[in-house]
Amino acid sequence: MPEQASSPAVTAAWVTNPDTRWLLGCDFSSAPSGRKPIVVALGRLQGQRVLLLGWVRLTSLPDFGNWLSELPSWLGAFDLPFGLPRELVQSLGWPLAWKACMAHYCTLPREQIRAAFAVFCDARAPGHKFAHRATDRPAGSSPSMKWVNPPVAFMLHAGMPWLLRCGAALPGLHEGAADNCAPHGQPMRVALEGYPGLLAREVLGRRSYKSDDTAKQDAARLIARKDLITALEHGQTRLGLSLKLSHAQRDALADDARGDTLDAVLCLLQAAWANTRFEAGDARYGLSPDMDPLEGWIVTA
Repeated sequence: MPEQASSPAVTAAWVTNPDTRWLLGCDFSSAPSGRKPIVVALGRLQGQRVLLLGWVRLTSLPDFGNWLSELPSWLGAFDLPFGLPRELVQSLGWPLAWKACMAHYCTLPREQIRAAFAVFCDARAPGHKFAHRATDRPAGSSPSMKWVNPPVAFMLHAGMPWLLRCGAALPGLHEGAADNCAPHGQPMRVALEGYPGLLAREVLGRRSYKSDDTAKQDAARLIARKDLITALEHGQTRLGLSLKLSHAQRDALADDARGDTLDAVLCLLQAAWANTRFEAGDARYGLSPDMDPLEGWIVTA
């Protein structure tokens, strides 16, 4: 059973309100475990406030996929890339249609992916080894072909099959499964690419607020987390949304020195902003109208 962190409301929410579309924010891991789980924050909008209901920690990829499939209706922002750079895909001779490209990519062994990407990088000039998506520069994100520090290429490889398996629609990339539509025709499960670092940097600049290295989990990072949480509660970001927390939730977010739970909450706020764009009439949930349909786009970038 996935860990429920905060209160029984996390579980009861979708049992007692099966028709509600819940907002999700996901801090993803390509190799989840008890030590480094996937963390999903769950919330809902109350006007311009995002109410944090709680979060779950999922210690395996099947747990992640099953949890998403069991929740009837959701809009989520997931911290994993949703596509590869067009330049890379063209160079490798892979399919240029998103669905065919993902079907090919996600069936390859990681060793083969690493070797193919290394050959691509070795042929390029120093300082320009990696190909970038159009969204990487405005978002400040790592190239989605990067296989170490962080291994975002493997996050795409591990996570995308589960998003597709639960029938989710990926706006601008994939319509979703036919049985994923409500009577009014809108998809019940919608997945967007999130990136918590984008929102964190807006508040903190270059200040670090987390580390997986226990030796670096210092007072300065704790203060940065508290400053970030305070700014989110006061709505001091360009998203125009404030975060509603209990005292216990605020303490738990500050105390998580790895930052996984806070990153999930940052993604939750990005999902909430996308929901406001949709309710304002934007069928693409605020994604760039110039989004490359092979590469994808990070919401709020």
